Amino acid sequence: MPIKLTTEQIRYISLFESITGAMAADCVIFDEFNLIIFVVKPGHLGLAIGRGGVNIRRLKKFLNRNIKVIEYSDDPKKFLENSMYPANIRSIRISKRDNKKIAIVEVDPKDKGMVIGKNGKNIQQIRYLAKRYFNLENVVVV
Repeated sequence: MPIKLTTEQIRYISLFESITGAMAADCVIFDEFNLIIFVVKPGHLGLAIGRGGVNIRRLKKFLNRNIKVIEYSDDPKKFLENSMYPANIRSIRISKRDNKKIAIVEVDPKDKGMVIGKNGKNIQQIRYLAKRYFNLENVVVV
């Protein structure tokens, strides 16, 4: 299913691309977390972040929002791994239950809290992206 972008998202993508020089495939705005997630094309992550994170800091200061950048992949397992970086992922299984696809992600126990996030905010964002791109109903962290 094609992804529809709002005018606001298109403006953010344009600003992101002009500051970083990286190609953004998507932009997701989470007002409740004061966060914008940019999904960049494969191979553009380093360019997007910039040397020492300079581009992200510049965007964060300009937009007054937290910025997260994820590298896109056509493979749902690789995309989930990218979205959970820097957590140590042991395995990712995608299975069908009741005609719904779910992802079961096994992470290193010391990284489980980081993947889930305070009050579940990180896993909520990951689930949203997994549904948006791969129609995964749920992402379970074990």
